[in-house]
Amino acid sequence: MLKSKIALSLVLLLFIFSGCTKNEDEKVVGPKPVITNFSFLKTNNPSLSEDIKLVIKDNQFSGKLPYSADVKNLVATFDYVGSSVKINGAEQSSNNTRNDFTDIVIYSVTGQDGESQDFSVDATYFTGLPIFKIYTKNGVEIESKDDYVSGNAFLIGGRNYSNISGDMEIRGRGHSTWFMHPKKPYQLKFENKTEVFGMPAEKKWILLAEYADKTLIRNKLAFEMGYISNLDWTPQSVYSEVFLNDEYNGTYLITQKVEEGSNRVNLGDEGFLLEIDVPDHISEGDIFFYSTKFLIQIKEPEIETGSSQYNLIKNHIIEFENVLFSDNFLNPETGYKKYIDMPSFVDWYLIEEIAKNQDAKDYSSMYFSYIPGEKIKMGPLWDFDLGFGNVNYSQCEFPTGFWVKDHKWISRMFQDPEFVAKVKERFLFFKEKENYFLDVLSEQANALRYAQEENDDRWDLFGNYVWPNPVVYNSHEAEVYHLKTWFETRMKWLDEQFGKM
Repeated sequence: MLKSKIALSLVLLLFIFSGCTKNEDEKVVGPKPVITNFSFLKTNNPSLSEDIKLVIKDNQFSGKLPYSADVKNLVATFDYVGSSVKINGAEQSSNNTRNDFTDIVIYSVTGQDGESQDFSVDATYFTGLPIFKIYTKNGVEIESKDDYVSGNAFLIGGRNYSNISGDMEIRGRGHSTWFMHPKKPYQLKFENKTEVFGMPAEKKWILLAEYADKTLIRNKLAFEMGYISNLDWTPQSVYSEVFLNDEYNGTYLITQKVEEGSNRVNLGDEGFLLEIDVPDHISEGDIFFYSTKFLIQIKEPEIETGSSQYNLIKNHIIEFENVLFSDNFLNPETGYKKYIDMPSFVDWYLIEEIAKNQDAKDYSSMYFSYIPGEKIKMGPLWDFDLGFGNVNYSQCEFPTGFWVKDHKWISRMFQDPEFVAKVKERFLFFKEKENYFLDVLSEQANALRYAQEENDDRWDLFGNYVWPNPVVYNSHEAEVYHLKTWFETRMKWLDEQFGKM
């Protein structure tokens, strides 16, 4: 009996000892560290008029803050599971700790067992675009295309660009866009050369309103085509929200001006920047001449009518046209190719034709340049808000049919088999990039997902006719889809037509 008791005791001791050893070796696993919700409450943030609740996807909380939000000084409210929450090692307290949410902020949650997990907070300020704030002296309105109004500009770069400010002057610009639309385009001139949203420093900048282009993307798409082309220079551009005297004026495309300069159209000391234009666009002081086919403005340099420089460029363009339309125009030594830079003519033509750009056949915004002793070069690209099917008073509405091929210079060049061969070959380059351009459209539409809403709230565009839209849709998504479909149909039709030549 005693032996049995002793044996039972030993078994019990062995069991207890074994159990203790197992528990000591096992790691205690607690709940997974997590932030379950995240918001900014108006009770903690005087700059907010309502609570902002962020949504979570794949460990990222995201949401949109209003323009009034003091984004650099916000108190977050959050619930979490774990022992602590930190940002860069600094302890965070819900409803108490203030942080700058200009950039994406990473919250690290640590669990009871020491395990940690990161959550990013992407609180988009206003629309996520940089902000261009313009203040005119005494708050006067900008009512003229000819007379500048003085003032100051403040550029809030947001996540991607530096904050910059400076004295400036501003005036209206454009033709139909100035007179027909309530949202006006502008030309702004800083007192000193100024870098704008990462673009090289210069004084003059263009603020494109893009009122008739409800996608806001057509000029941007054309510029993207220019960047991969043989054109010497294509304007850089950045979307921005523009405020005039603290009043929101909508989403604009801020672009470099088409002008001579080392960071723009580089023509040296002797070059000419020219534009094929129409008489209705000529203002007092503009310098122009008539070639045998077009009215041509001399944009750069500033010269006088009848001067030696004036006669030099006028005579050279007329000489080029005379040769182009002569019986001997195909002569390899004395024909038209002696005068032109073929790659720039081919690429300019193709981009304008792909866009079926309304103004690029015989109207305006057809830029080209000439440096004495060199060849005439086409470009830069400009003015595509009525391109890509966005017009209702000509055949440019439709994605089929040639248009720029009937440009007086281009139509003559199409009688040259060499020019046709180069056009066909070069079109394949752009055709191969079709998916890239469609991706550009998708990326830009995503970048504008908040901006197009604010812009529409300001101008009430969707669902309403704006001159000269051929179609009217109720949303930005539908407008972009129409543009994509038009572009795909256009590329398919051109591919078929060039293949037949």
